[in-house]
Amino acid sequence: MIDSARIFIKSGKGGDGHVSFRRELFVAAGGPDGGDGGRGGDIIFEVDKGLNTLNDFRHVRKYIAQSGEDGKKRRSHGADGQDLIVKVPEGTIIRDDASGKIIADMSGKNMREVILKGGRGGAGNMHFATPTMQVPKFAKPGQPAMELWVRLELKVIADVGLVGYPNVGKSTILSMVTNAKPKIANYHFTTLDPYVGIVDLEGTNGFALADIPGLIEGASEGIGLGFQFLKHIQRTKVLIHVVDAASTEGRDPIEDIRTIQNELASYDPELLKKPAVIAANKVDVIQTEDGDEDPIERLKNTFEPEGLKVFPVSAASNQGLKELLYHVWQILSTMDPEPTVYEKEYVPEYDLGSNLPYTVEKTDEHLFTVEGPRIEKMLGYTNLDSEKGFTFFQRFLKETGILKELEDLGIEDGDTVKMYGQHFDYYHE
Repeated sequence: MIDSARIFIKSGKGGDGHVSFRRELFVAAGGPDGGDGGRGGDIIFEVDKGLNTLNDFRHVRKYIAQSGEDGKKRRSHGADGQDLIVKVPEGTIIRDDASGKIIADMSGKNMREVILKGGRGGAGNMHFATPTMQVPKFAKPGQPAMELWVRLELKVIADVGLVGYPNVGKSTILSMVTNAKPKIANYHFTTLDPYVGIVDLEGTNGFALADIPGLIEGASEGIGLGFQFLKHIQRTKVLIHVVDAASTEGRDPIEDIRTIQNELASYDPELLKKPAVIAANKVDVIQTEDGDEDPIERLKNTFEPEGLKVFPVSAASNQGLKELLYHVWQILSTMDPEPTVYEKEYVPEYDLGSNLPYTVEKTDEHLFTVEGPRIEKMLGYTNLDSEKGFTFFQRFLKETGILKELEDLGIEDGDTVKMYGQHFDYYHE
């Protein structure tokens, strides 16, 4: 399975404006009739629900939209470049490869997003005739294309994730309670794809369950295959720790859970804050001798005081699975049904325009003005009415040094900052 890929994307260049003159009596040089250049094509990412891996990007690494055509004579507009639509699985995160910052998360309601805009077409010379300059011999060039290396990263979207060592029965549980058909065999790392199935529980609207490929100690440090799949756990709302309660391979189930918890914490400490339960699997083959503590009781005595409820189950015989799943559904019913969507951290349009100028000045006793092409571009791509957009806007002001420049000019709480018709009250954090 390919669940990350590095690709090159480039929007189309805008077509150049045309310089030409029509032949007409009593009009100087025939009159300018050069048409405008066409708009360059956008790079658009779109979710295709029929895809579940990034395999296609193993073979094609460059995605370049069509450039706009140059303008033509007789006021003819050059044709717009065709947009290039890049299809990705739901749950794909697009990052700027250089900084690692998130450009877009193709999840939730975000099914289609323009990632790079094509360049605007240049104006033809027909626009530049004036009473004092009736023979304009120039036109504007089209805007250049934008290009970027991005990294695609697939994080599976599922409400609940099955986590645990290889060969503890996660795939069997998934196959018993959903319509998913994972590959099941009796050896480690059989699951190389994070399979997702829908659990259909009577009296509920069900939930999505994912078999997260087996983890091993050291996975968070890049040891073994488990590291590649830790990212898939981040979107899940509830975790089910699956352990071999019968210790058929000689491992202690308590130590297994502790190891998995350490791996999750090493990768992302927030993972341990997710609600979790324990599926003590293979209870049908537990063998205890006289005087031995029942492994289910050991698990309950160890983890239930920590808030981890233990369910004895047998994936092979379907024992105990219904009770486990109804408990998980009850947890989910108290949570936000929307999938986890990662916030935008990077907007190529105004980051790639970081060399554009701007000015910060004090224009009155309590009024400061910030303007320039870079500010205009930023405001054009930011929705200040949304909380995320406004947070992004504030981060932009801080990262560009604009806030510091305002403070150096003596801005105080309650002063007004004006930006292209927008007015903001300043308050120090």
